Amino acid sequence: MKQSETIENLAKALCLAQSQMGGAVKTSVNPFFSSSYADLTSVIKAIKEPFTANGLSYTQLPISSELGVGVATRLMHISGEWLESEFVLPIVKQDPQAAGSAITYSRRYALQSLAGIPTADDDAESSELRGRATYTDIQKSEFDEFIDNNNNGLGFICFAATVGEEVMNALNSSFEKGKISSGKETTRKLTREGWDVLKASAAAIEDHIRNSDSSGLLEVVAELEPVEKRLLVGLLTDSQIQALKSVRDLAA
Repeated sequence: MKQSETIENLAKALCLAQSQMGGAVKTSVNPFFSSSYADLTSVIKAIKEPFTANGLSYTQLPISSELGVGVATRLMHISGEWLESEFVLPIVKQDPQAAGSAITYSRRYALQSLAGIPTADDDAESSELRGRATYTDIQKSEFDEFIDNNNNGLGFICFAATVGEEVMNALNSSFEKGKISSGKETTRKLTREGWDVLKASAAAIEDHIRNSDSSGLLEVVAELEPVEKRLLVGLLTDSQIQALKSVRDLAA
């Protein structure tokens, strides 16, 4: 571990930032061990706003040595104070893909350790670590209806997109004692089913583009509500989005 001559301002800022951070949510799956983990994107998402609000930033540069490859992570404060640590992993296979995987792994663990954040099973647990937001009675009623019916995944993820992440975190923490495990499992199930529906729409769009089927392409989009379209766009490539725009322009 290396550091600047003083870290007084950095320490104060990091203390404030950590009080505002949730956990890095386990959104990725390891197929070999059938387990979930918090990927690099989840770690960055957990620290980004608290870091910015408290004058903190970081850099991660690839490094290599006789021991392997990894990163040097430097945590910086606007005062000029800094902390730096290196994390190197051995690689068995000497090729770019193995090195890239090791660097990504190193970035995730080094950044999470330097920021001092835990992992969380889901957004609700992350919210509990960060502090709860509020929700309205109407939002709570709609949320409970989705959970009780347990059969409208697409509607559920659209509802989540409409109310926003903070409200959903609070709602996911609102289950009564004795229903927490089943409630969280239902939210995960509905979320998976909702995205599966949109992934099927994205696949249909790709098929219509490949077959130059403009009418079929328009039909897929026409069946979607505005929020569904907004979510679907996140699953499409730039070329698919451009194809959709071109078809709409021709039909106008």
